[in-house]
Amino acid sequence: NIWNPTEPNKDCPMLAPFACQPDASRGRLWPERLSSFRSPYQRDRDRIIHSSAFRRLKHKTQVFVEHEGDYYRTRLTHTIEVAQVARTIAGVLGLNTDLAEAVALAHDLGHTPFGHTGEDAMERLMAPYGGFDHNAQALRIVTKLERHYADFDGLNLTWETLEGIAKHNGPVTGPNADKKHDGPLPYALAEVNAQWDLELDTHASAEAQVAAIADDVAYSHHDLHDGLRSGLFTEADLMELPVTGPAFEEVDRLYPDLDNMRRRHEALRRVFGRMVEDVIAVAQNRLTSAQPKSVDDIRHMGTTIIRFSKPLYQDLKAVRSFLFHRMYRAPSVMAVRAEVTRMIDDLFPLFLRQPDLLPPEWQADVAAATDETHLARTVADYVAGMTDRFAIQEHQRLFGNPSN
Repeated sequence: NIWNPTEPNKDCPMLAPFACQPDASRGRLWPERLSSFRSPYQRDRDRIIHSSAFRRLKHKTQVFVEHEGDYYRTRLTHTIEVAQVARTIAGVLGLNTDLAEAVALAHDLGHTPFGHTGEDAMERLMAPYGGFDHNAQALRIVTKLERHYADFDGLNLTWETLEGIAKHNGPVTGPNADKKHDGPLPYALAEVNAQWDLELDTHASAEAQVAAIADDVAYSHHDLHDGLRSGLFTEADLMELPVTGPAFEEVDRLYPDLDNMRRRHEALRRVFGRMVEDVIAVAQNRLTSAQPKSVDDIRHMGTTIIRFSKPLYQDLKAVRSFLFHRMYRAPSVMAVRAEVTRMIDDLFPLFLRQPDLLPPEWQADVAAATDETHLARTVADYVAGMTDRFAIQEHQRLFGNPSN
């Protein structure tokens, strides 16, 4: 099938009027010829998948550091799960599944090694130099740091995909912005927005909102799996919680003699299904009530159209509080957090003092730095781009064994 913006493919499902229409895209910063067989958002998705930053997600932390076990989710497997959920929800709602998938695949490209622990360290270290935020860093990667194309830096993604990366979690400025966004924009976001206005005071498209809720669904589900596998809590603990407790009770009623691994999987896939079904039902009700006629109606609604129902949201808050205390802040996890924080705290200042230690391919950026702030941003790009294993190897090479 050939994609032609002037003659939509009759074999494709009709998009809802409030979906992002490929032929109405605001285009790319650097104009390009249209593909003869891919829509603009399919092209965005493909460029993200083939990027260096996407490949590096394979060896970046989700919760457990990459070397702690082969069975735990990595940032890459998490991203694939998010994309799968996003396509499912977007398809049911008549949204553009390719755009939802593209935003989902790109949403964590800016993550540092060691997950949120590494991001916390980078945010603290970069505070004097314009701050650090993984969503903003993802934008920096796809607009500047990926350098493979002859005609431009970055991936030259469409405006709609960049918008989705920037504000899939909601407006970043203005009255509807989350209070955590108080203060100046992270430099990476401000830099991209100055080049191409992403309308940071409005909500993103419904497709980007779907990518955001798919992230919540995916990590809520797989962190329960990984926490059980790690032994940080048990199925008996989950029996005491909302959402997970009823799921285990249903499985026990239907399959009283099921072995433990199958019981666990059957229960957690019910949790997964309940979240997805709830999001779809809420979105259908809200869309029917609001009757948006275009994607701009979605952007200017003043609230998200894609969300959990209030009862399920409250139940999930209890589950996430449990995960926070029993998993994310478990003593064994905190010990690793302290260790990897020390690695980032060692590496960043060293490279800032001695930028000649950066690889040869980074020396042009070092030479172009006009002041310490510019240099710090270059160092942050390098350190944030590291995988877990490479950061550990570099720390050992430059600082030796902790026991020495």
